[in-house]
Amino acid sequence: MPPTDTERRLCEATARGDWDGQVAAIAGEDLYLAVPQQGQDPLPVYDDPAAGAKCIPVLTRGMLPPWQPQQFFDRVSLEELAQDWPNDKWRLAVNPGTPCAAYLAASPGHRAGWLRVRAQFGVRPGGLLVTHYGSPLHGPVAQGLACGAPIAVHHSVPWNELGTAFLDHAADAQTLRDQWSVTDPAGWQQRLDQLLGGQFVPAETEAALRARARDTAPKDAPGEKPKTAGSRDAAESPAVPELVARYEERFRADGLLPADGRVMSLVALDHAHAVNLVRWGLSARLCAPPQAEQAVQQVAARAREVYGSWEEFAAGYALGRMLAFDNGWFGPQYAEAVHLHRVLTQDPSSPWRGLPFA
Repeated sequence: MPPTDTERRLCEATARGDWDGQVAAIAGEDLYLAVPQQGQDPLPVYDDPAAGAKCIPVLTRGMLPPWQPQQFFDRVSLEELAQDWPNDKWRLAVNPGTPCAAYLAASPGHRAGWLRVRAQFGVRPGGLLVTHYGSPLHGPVAQGLACGAPIAVHHSVPWNELGTAFLDHAADAQTLRDQWSVTDPAGWQQRLDQLLGGQFVPAETEAALRARARDTAPKDAPGEKPKTAGSRDAAESPAVPELVARYEERFRADGLLPADGRVMSLVALDHAHAVNLVRWGLSARLCAPPQAEQAVQQVAARAREVYGSWEEFAAGYALGRMLAFDNGWFGPQYAEAVHLHRVLTQDPSSPWRGLPFA
């Protein structure tokens, strides 16, 4: 089975002998060039007997090899390859030596064709749900990765992948450095622990939501010892900010909450970021696969301590994101949050539809 839809389209075009279809399958996709090791040529040109020519090899996202500590890949587009191609006689080998291989002639006329197809299909948009069929689809690791699915959908990368890269090594290391001030394994672990603890959501708003959830929870049965969490008097509960109430009203109108629904907690935002901190850290080689798998399972466990379903988690993530990035504007960030929510709660292939939350 091809790992993702990109490889499936490429295989189908190759089987038909459809050159334009091969180009169309990769026209808007990220392609990956191996970063040369010390002492190697900058371009990994090789003689390919299947093509009968010298080739420059690239991989589609789904065909990246398993994580290796010193093996890196740079993203490149078909447009960039067409514009910077070094030799008219060489060919472009896409996924060489695999069932999803294609060999594209790269004369000036062929490269002009690449650009025409690229212009026709455009750049791959964000907001797509992608599944990697060679990565975890069930079980604790998949459940943890599903907590990070909104950010994966935002970038249109596979939601269930713990592998060589999130985007690519350089971009992921820059994300950690610029957005999280993380440059080494110790800093990465510190940020992960903070996200697992929900330390980046606004504390007062989080306390108000938790108190409201406790105050409206079903009372203990007669004769049972009262739960500590419910011991606070409703009158003593901190007030939920008016902005939260405005978002909840809009969420109910737009289907992000049921008619009588409320958001229980904002920590889903930190949980989603924790999953992606793991994926960025794996790409930047600040952690290794066993550590990454353990970390995403921790995320799922923490989420289950707070939420009872994917629907509750989804609403918590959406509100957390709105308070952080939209702040009452109901602008593009809100529109994107609605899109992500609908993709992940309505698409039959979504992990939020197919995976149990607990």
